[in-house]
Amino acid sequence: MSGFLQNTFNGLVSGAFYALLALGLAVIFGMLRVVNFAHGAFYMLGAFGAYVLLAEAGVPFWAALVIMPLALGLLGMVLERAVIHRLTRLDPLYNFLLTFGLTLILQDLVKSRYGTQSSPYHTPDELSGSVDFGLFDFPTYRVFILAFTVLLCVAVWWVLGRTRVGMVVRAATERPELTRAFGIDVGKWVTPVFGFGIALAGLAGVLAAPMRAVNPLMGADLIIVVFAVVVIGGLGSIFGSVAAGFGIGLIQAWGEAYLSDFPIVSQTVVFVVMAVVLLWRPAGLFGREEAPA
Repeated sequence: MSGFLQNTFNGLVSGAFYALLALGLAVIFGMLRVVNFAHGAFYMLGAFGAYVLLAEAGVPFWAALVIMPLALGLLGMVLERAVIHRLTRLDPLYNFLLTFGLTLILQDLVKSRYGTQSSPYHTPDELSGSVDFGLFDFPTYRVFILAFTVLLCVAVWWVLGRTRVGMVVRAATERPELTRAFGIDVGKWVTPVFGFGIALAGLAGVLAAPMRAVNPLMGADLIIVVFAVVVIGGLGSIFGSVAAGFGIGLIQAWGEAYLSDFPIVSQTVVFVVMAVVLLWRPAGLFGREEAPA
């Protein structure tokens, strides 16, 4: 029983990262219809930024948790205004290629400066140790990640669902054409929403730094699974992305624990789930079905 509960907690923690990254991707895709392949690179920059701030400037984790999402969010807004919005009226393949090229550039810039070796990041002293849950102990830092992510997702849900600004953003994200029909200028929301999505990726990277090896390819290893999460939840669905993120985290953790004798199965279970969901519901679990022409 304790082993199952521990695996479940591990799955929820992994799902927390998926949820944050998928939430940012869903918001960006919903409003811009851009498949942002560079999302993983910004996740990596969040982790590397926290590492550099601590190693070269002595900036602690708590400050990096604020500084890096803000800095990367602003960088995302600049990139959206400078290049990305110029291609939004073209075939989505162009923006996919653009963000893929941006990923390669960002990775190579980091590799040229810091190499390809993984760099350790010290867990904050306040979050070291473990929490006794009775049947098992769990690292304090992972408990913090799970609690922090749940609170953040609830806060985002509250803003999107209970405030006028949030309702406009949600409507523009999930049904941009209908929102424009009501006379709302969706265009003015595009840049800040893109920046917000990038900031979430940076935040996830900072949270990942003490728990995972900080290296230039850490985002590339994760982004494929995150894309699968977004597809399963439903492209552009905010709630679906968060729910699917936690769900896939659990499925992965259980697969790795109970299918360890079949490594191929445990490594591909996410994509099997995606295939099954798409066969049953092509728009994803919570995606909006397109009306037939």
